[in-house]
Amino acid sequence: MNKPIRKLAVVAGAASAAFALAAAPASAVPSTVWTVNPTPAGFTAANSGNVVLSVNGIAMTCTKSTASGTMASATGNPATVASISAIAFGATGAPCTSVLGNVSTVATTPWTVVAQDYTAATGVTKGYVGNVDAKVTVGACVFRVTGKASGTYTNSTGALAVNSVAGELTVVSSTNCGSAVPVGAKPTFKGTYLVKSGTVIPTIVGSNP
Repeated sequence: MNKPIRKLAVVAGAASAAFALAAAPASAVPSTVWTVNPTPAGFTAANSGNVVLSVNGIAMTCTKSTASGTMASATGNPATVASISAIAFGATGAPCTSVLGNVSTVATTPWTVVAQDYTAATGVTKGYVGNVDAKVTVGACVFRVTGKASGTYTNSTGALAVNSVAGELTVVSSTNCGSAVPVGAKPTFKGTYLVKSGTVIPTIVGSNP
């Protein structure tokens, strides 16, 4: 009577162990080598669609925005794969706007593009734009925003899609803004930029040799 029960217990135990191994997800190995092509290279970028900074429900929208800088291969995780030396919001005849009036933004650069995760199947790198520092003026209201903004870069299109989450950016100073934009507010920044190095779309590939 006991032998069949013991055998059943052994079989059940082995089956449970096998199921646990099969069900456990394989842990992804993070990339530590980032190959940028061409490298090193200068780049330019222009927005595709609106670029929006939102603070306390107030949207500050730019229909024109450009950036430029350099890209280069790097190692480590996270790793800086690009430096943004200049970024402009708005243009002559196309100022950034809000319900509070036209918006003027002056960036303190360099900002950085930092890579953290790469998916070979899609050619998409996840990471963030770091070292963000900008002074924003809306009428008499002047405030400064610092921090980072999460984003992705897609090799096939050269699209740098910035889509920050609340808490990544912070208003660190505010003058004549009252409760509309107080110190400590957590803005969000969203926008997509199409990146080119001359006429070539740069690629970023992560690996772990």
